[in-house]
Amino acid sequence: MASELCKTISAARLEKHKNLFLNYRNLHHFPLELLKDEGLQYLERLYMKRNSLTTLSENLAQKLPNLAELYLHSNNIVVVPEAIGSLVKLQCLDLSHNALEIVCPEIGRLRALPHLRLANNQLQFLPPEVGDLKELQSLGISTNRLLTLPERLHMCLSLQYLTGDRNRLGYVPRHLGQLPGLNELSMAGNRLAFLPLDLGQSRELQYVYVENNINLKGWPSYLNNKVIGCSGSDAPVQISKVELLSFSSGPRTIFLPAQVKAIGTEHDHVLPLQELAMRSLHHTYHSFMKDLNFLCPASLPRSLLELLHCPLGHCHRCSEPVYHRLPQALSLERDVDGRAAPGEDNCQFCGLLLLHPVSADF
Repeated sequence: MASELCKTISAARLEKHKNLFLNYRNLHHFPLELLKDEGLQYLERLYMKRNSLTTLSENLAQKLPNLAELYLHSNNIVVVPEAIGSLVKLQCLDLSHNALEIVCPEIGRLRALPHLRLANNQLQFLPPEVGDLKELQSLGISTNRLLTLPERLHMCLSLQYLTGDRNRLGYVPRHLGQLPGLNELSMAGNRLAFLPLDLGQSRELQYVYVENNINLKGWPSYLNNKVIGCSGSDAPVQISKVELLSFSSGPRTIFLPAQVKAIGTEHDHVLPLQELAMRSLHHTYHSFMKDLNFLCPASLPRSLLELLHCPLGHCHRCSEPVYHRLPQALSLERDVDGRAAPGEDNCQFCGLLLLHPVSADF
């Protein structure tokens, strides 16, 4: 293995390779061949994923002066040393899935760094010098032990994507609202109790993910036009299967997504969203406006506007309107007045609608 590794590095040196792949080599330290003599002066991208590295070489910048991308995903690195600050040409630094406990302040010297990945480590804090990364566009810090975000993070004026899921964050700094280019903010699975009023005032912020913050009861109204929901970050929130609903299919047990809170039966009648919305409109305008003509013709599609005026039927018990087309086997039976004919089943809609097995199709 050592001989093969030396040949790979020697070939990269002689042929002036810009890319070097040393993934899955079971390396416990940086190979001496990589750092001897003048190093690899032309190397721009170094891949050392899924090894057993515990630290970085102190003379890395001297031996790899043109290094632009360093991928150290899935190693055992505990500390980002001071030497990292000398890799001034870095464009991407991936230290995710390590054992990081400390990121040195010298990381703030990487002024040209657009992408920093620190997810899945054991970080409890980040140095304020992170705010010196003026070109930083994406910061991934999910699945750590962070209690707060860096003090000067709002000074990363190029920041567009901030992913901090699954930490222990109790609040989002209001200064993040000052970031002019922030497009996506993901803070799922933390301990947030509120979102700052300043957040989202920028037109650039389009995506806000805050699910699985059990203490979060709401958010500022102007975030309603953003995409608020499930995170698109690097990994799903880990939830024990014991907490998930499931059903069996033969010998297999199939677990449902965490968002599914209840399972109906074949006897349950589930209302379509359109039915609920139309019924809500009907109640609103009949209770308060007394006149459906108050609706602007452009506020609903013409077909729905006509349906609102002329429902498909009514419950024979409470006369509530019904707006959606039922399956043929469960269609409403209407009498000559347009009302649903009496039947023997329990009302299922407005508390509610009676369903009849008739063949009429509306």
